[in-house]
Amino acid sequence: MAEAPLPAIRSLPSWLLGRAAARGRALVAEALAAEDMKMWHHVVLSAVRDLAPVAQADLGRGVHLDPKDLVGILNDLQAAGLVLREPHPTDRRKNAVSLTGEGARLLKRCEKAARQANDELLAPLSAAERAQFMGLLIRISGTEG
Repeated sequence: MAEAPLPAIRSLPSWLLGRAAARGRALVAEALAAEDMKMWHHVVLSAVRDLAPVAQADLGRGVHLDPKDLVGILNDLQAAGLVLREPHPTDRRKNAVSLTGEGARLLKRCEKAARQANDELLAPLSAAERAQFMGLLIRISGTEG
């Protein structure tokens, strides 16, 4: 008798990584929701902090987000008083995005919540296993370097 497809699928590293990623995203999304923040809004807020003042187009490329989706997220963040869009200091034809004080404070709370969610995800691993796991993930994710 042939092996049932589910055990075969469940033995694939790609399936297991997908399940772990889905669990991690759910834990982080739940933690961010407690701060009234969505996942992509958090990503954009974090990128703005790291890159500011950043041209809107450069921000979209930096987070690999479609320009139309980015505009919607920036509109939400600006309406909530978390980011400012002003003329870019070196190129007035572009908008530059930067954090407000409230955006920086919210981002700190969100980063703490996301770290706690990731700690929950990795709770079954020892500190040494976490370090090894992170190193392996970086190697296979194509983000090394």
